[in-house]
Amino acid sequence: MTMTLERPAATRKSSYADKLITAEEAAAKIKTGDDVVVAQCASEPQGCMSKFHTAAPRVKDARVFSVLTLKPYDFYLKPEMKGHFELASWFHAPGSRQALAAGAGTVTYVPNMLHRAALDRLQARKPDIFFGTCTPPDARGYVSLSLGITYEKDILEAAGTVILEVNRNLPRTFGDTHLHVSDVDWFVEHDQEVPALPPPSPDATDLAIGNYIAELVDDGATIQLGIGGIPNAAALALKGKKDLGVHTEMLVDSVMELYEAGAITNKRKALLKDKFVCTFAMGSRKLYDWLDNNPAVEFRRGSWVTDPAVIRQNSRMVSINTCITVDLTGQVASESIGPVQYSGTGGQTDTAVGAKEAYDGLGKSIIACRSTARKGTVSAIVPMLPEGTAVTLHRANTDHVVTEFGIARLRGRTVRERAGALIGVAHPDFRGELRKQAEKLGYL
Repeated sequence: MTMTLERPAATRKSSYADKLITAEEAAAKIKTGDDVVVAQCASEPQGCMSKFHTAAPRVKDARVFSVLTLKPYDFYLKPEMKGHFELASWFHAPGSRQALAAGAGTVTYVPNMLHRAALDRLQARKPDIFFGTCTPPDARGYVSLSLGITYEKDILEAAGTVILEVNRNLPRTFGDTHLHVSDVDWFVEHDQEVPALPPPSPDATDLAIGNYIAELVDDGATIQLGIGGIPNAAALALKGKKDLGVHTEMLVDSVMELYEAGAITNKRKALLKDKFVCTFAMGSRKLYDWLDNNPAVEFRRGSWVTDPAVIRQNSRMVSINTCITVDLTGQVASESIGPVQYSGTGGQTDTAVGAKEAYDGLGKSIIACRSTARKGTVSAIVPMLPEGTAVTLHRANTDHVVTEFGIARLRGRTVRERAGALIGVAHPDFRGELRKQAEKLGYL
């Protein structure tokens, strides 16, 4: 029998108490030339980040790496921050897009594949400081990183300084989320409501797309599902399915709702049977309460969860993603509008490739989009991608494209077959011009 020796309670309390600082003191840890990485989405350390700009008078050329920054922080929105701070975003959000549109010169983009985001950055440069969020420590001195370890744990293990914002409203989650207080340099206590996203209400177009997606999902499939009107509509259409499993980058309310409806059981999964697998979560307060101390949900690092080699180990794996534009050969653009970076690659390429290559040969990748944009004035199916557009999913990896007008099956098809199938799911108002352009390009 092996005896585990625990630290005396007084030592644990003193260790945590001795590491408590204010958000202003945490921001003061940033030095000239530092690379700072902050946790993403619902794990964003908002108390500390709201104070970063106070370090500007003594700091130059500091870079803050983030994903989906939720708030418009002064450190990157104010033009006078140029030369002091730069937001280096793996995935743009409204705030970073606002700064880009204003020409502030304080925001840049980091091209990445999600499962390599942390590892590639570590090869480029070791981070100086990591800022994240966590639950209060338990009786054994462990905190939970709660709602996200996509890149967070890989980064904090390599960072020179680790600062965590403690929030009593965060759920305690399981998997690879635990961390001992001895592995943290500083704590900032900052209780606030956890950032939440209300589930979007799908409209008739979204529901039509969701019904087509559901046709492609078999009972017993393992699904990856994101957030937005289309994924939410897909979830509604999947409520009649049986024994679905979950292996997903982002865990959202619709996944919880499918479980409550009995459609998700995780019982027929080939990998981590009986477990929801995710790398981060964001949604409503109800979702966070459901996640709290829920042993059925396992959070793992993005370097594992979204690795195509891992995803392909799932049976009947189905990846469901959305996009901005698809050209007639099947190239998918999901992150930029022409040369303007709008969002990011995220896990789309990782999950699409992994699902398509599922070990049992029954995997599917689904790219879904509304057939038009800008209030119906432009087609989402285009002859060629606009100049400067970033290709998120290579056409050789595109499998199914779904709009409200049907399913275009592209796997193994010729360019001529692809063009015909994609024109068939385009909006009728644009099919004539698309066919004309396809003939001119030699696609038909």
